[in-house]
Amino acid sequence: MNDIDDKLPLMTEIWDDTLSWQPSEQQQQQFQELYQQILLGNRQLNLTRITSPLDFWEKHLWDSLTGMIGLAKIDLKKSLQVIDIGTGGGFPGLPMAIAFPQWTITLLDSTHKKIAFLDNLLNYLSIHNVKTLLGRAETIGQEDHYRESYDLALIRAVGKASVCAEYAVPLVKNGGLVVLYRGHWSQEDTAHLELVAQQLGSKLEFIKTLQTPISHSIRHCIYLRKYAPTSPKFPRLVGVPNQKPL
Repeated sequence: MNDIDDKLPLMTEIWDDTLSWQPSEQQQQQFQELYQQILLGNRQLNLTRITSPLDFWEKHLWDSLTGMIGLAKIDLKKSLQVIDIGTGGGFPGLPMAIAFPQWTITLLDSTHKKIAFLDNLLNYLSIHNVKTLLGRAETIGQEDHYRESYDLALIRAVGKASVCAEYAVPLVKNGGLVVLYRGHWSQEDTAHLELVAQQLGSKLEFIKTLQTPISHSIRHCIYLRKYAPTSPKFPRLVGVPNQKPL
């Protein structure tokens, strides 16, 4: 069977049991179309190594939507301004956009080919609450148009937690949240991130430990709450956060 014709599993009970949420029939169809288009795009671009229906459901859809767990203090029904930093093939931003059509989500990536692919994908899927942005987080975070203008920032698999925090915190408003998607996490990681968060005008508010429902891998969602304007020196120049993490 051609992998483009493969169907995603519905996983109705698992959605409900793990995230207290279920996609509608329309959202299930959008997830299916997203999957098919990612597989097609993968033939030209290195978007993902995760291509089987079950792996895609768990590691791209379910994993992306785990970030909603710690958002209890945010009114999810509002039209939030959200940015997905280093989105790659559109994760976690696109599943979030499908789950929350009232949000406006910006997909940020520094690779022109990936942004071009996402533009075509959004047009094909008729997803109207998403826009793309080509650039580096260090540069975007210093531009008045973007700095401190988002309610929520999502960042997954981009680098060390301290680097991700430096990319993301400058972009959210006072009172806004940053969600860091991580795998392994330790007490030492927590202690270090607490110090970094403070430098950026934020605090580590909540850590959620999860187990993926199929492969039983450990995941962590780390939530940073912004309480004060970030110093103008952050984010530092392009490449510096990664080369010299806080």
